[in-house]
Amino acid sequence: MDEADLKTLLATLPVSWWEADGGSGLVESGGGAFTDARTVRRFLQALRADLGGPSARGDDGPHQARFEGRTFDVNWWSQEGGERHRRSRGVAVEVDGAAAGSGAYASFADLSPAAVFVRDPAGRYVWANHAYAHLYGTTRDRLIGRHLTAFDDPDDAARFLALDEEVLAGGRSVRHTLVYRRPDGSPGHAAGYRFPVSWGGQRCVAGIYVDVSEYVHALDQRRRAEEDLRALRDHSGLPCLRLSGDGVVGEASAAAADLLRVRLRDLVGSPADALLAETPERAALHAIWDDLTGGRRRSAQSSAVLVDGDRRRRRVWVHLSVVSRTRGGDLGVWAVVTRPALSHEPHLALTAAQVRILALLAAGYSNAGIAETLRLSRQTVDYHLARLRRLLGAATRPALVARAYVLGILAPHSWPPRSATAAHPLSPA
Repeated sequence: MDEADLKTLLATLPVSWWEADGGSGLVESGGGAFTDARTVRRFLQALRADLGGPSARGDDGPHQARFEGRTFDVNWWSQEGGERHRRSRGVAVEVDGAAAGSGAYASFADLSPAAVFVRDPAGRYVWANHAYAHLYGTTRDRLIGRHLTAFDDPDDAARFLALDEEVLAGGRSVRHTLVYRRPDGSPGHAAGYRFPVSWGGQRCVAGIYVDVSEYVHALDQRRRAEEDLRALRDHSGLPCLRLSGDGVVGEASAAAADLLRVRLRDLVGSPADALLAETPERAALHAIWDDLTGGRRRSAQSSAVLVDGDRRRRRVWVHLSVVSRTRGGDLGVWAVVTRPALSHEPHLALTAAQVRILALLAAGYSNAGIAETLRLSRQTVDYHLARLRRLLGAATRPALVARAYVLGILAPHSWPPRSATAAHPLSPA
């Protein structure tokens, strides 16, 4: 339970809380005891007059006050800071005329879904609501009057008593989380506040808590899932990157850094667009990205030409999948790279005629057929093929065709074979 939740809870209950500056000004107030801030100001003025002056505060501890025929248990304490800048905070709970002490909190705590208790300085329960007793699998009738060691193991009991002493010594509320033992032996988690109260003529410690065990369990499951995902990412050998909604690399696998020939710490935080070569596939990827981030698609795949740290190019397939939005509200996109071709220099010295020859060779043309189609002499075709075998490191005609596809010179999914793209540096354009 955070402060906003607590204020919402008190809005309909016979309670008034306030924050005042070092003078007499009211900074903020709330609760259901008074209908407006003007009444709260009159109440504070009456309290100051009762305590002995316009700047007085009840720092010495809780006390009881009367206001317009109503009785309140009041706690008012100062916060740190110089006298001019010091602010004070307080809470007043209307006593409904029940037995001394119980009316201060029982009137609203019994109906609260939060777990509420009151213990004396020795650690004995003097009051609790049903929600608190339920945490321990018991009833409040069996809880009240017994020492906390009857319900908590010795280590937990010692820790809770030490916190009680801290609250009583400091005279102010403490917000914290704690782990307790459920009746079945499993650990439970609670979050809330512990604060000093006046109860039955003695100073006691009260607490109001919300059981957050399921929330903690969900967070733990999410943490384990993220750890499993990181392990899968790091040990699968797949080059993969998680991109933010604006296309920045948030996470990356070591395989992705190796593929791109950059250090992993340099890859994270860089714009993914800088990894793409200036090809028509880049424009197509931009259109796909707009669909993914605009919610029109959940996944897509496309070919792309990556530029590594050595300015060499590599044709790959990229699989893009939208994942759940992050805590900040931005979506994420996982990019997984498959079928990487061999890297090559971006300006390999191929002429337009040589690229056309490779396309015809891949289509099954003989040397004579290539010469006739391109209106070249047979000797010219033989010369170009010999030079292509040297440039691409291929000893045979099949190896030459294979290298042309692997290096991205020829488009992998087109027939008849053709240049990968007119804007590609290896294309005849």
